[in-house]
Amino acid sequence: MFAIAVGSLAVMGATLGTVLGVAARLLAVEEDPLELELVAILPGSQCGQCGFIGCAPAAAALAKGEAKPNLCIPGGKAVAESLAKKLGVSLDPNEVHEEKVPAVAFINEDLCVGCARCLTECSADAIVGASKFMHTIVSDACHACTKCTQVCPTEAITMRPIVTTLATWHWQNPASDKIH
Repeated sequence: MFAIAVGSLAVMGATLGTVLGVAARLLAVEEDPLELELVAILPGSQCGQCGFIGCAPAAAALAKGEAKPNLCIPGGKAVAESLAKKLGVSLDPNEVHEEKVPAVAFINEDLCVGCARCLTECSADAIVGASKFMHTIVSDACHACTKCTQVCPTEAITMRPIVTTLATWHWQNPASDKIH
């Protein structure tokens, strides 16, 4: 009895595994290698400040020529220059977003009325709270997109620069093309 149960499960597992393997090969979607390289250049914060719902759709638009290389606001000048170089297009220095210092959102709890508008705007789920209750920011999750500051009716949310300490300072990675 036990052998029949084990045998039938083994046959079902092998059959379903084969079906899934064949389906994966037949239904595979090929990705544009340029899009993958552009996604690697973008910061990956998925903030939506560029007008796209994430970095992958923004990279797809860049690869098709439907967007300019200066679309990434958080990435600033460095990302814009890297995108322009990868795409082989010129970059107008007047259209490049100014460099921002690393920042994080902060909620002044005395001004927060608990309207919860910021909760729906935060794409990083960095805001903790509920309707009619005070909210707070999880600073490690915040990617400084500033969308929450724009919808706050009491202006309780402000952007504060991240103070550089031993805990927050990071050594810049060397450029990969300079490593041999």
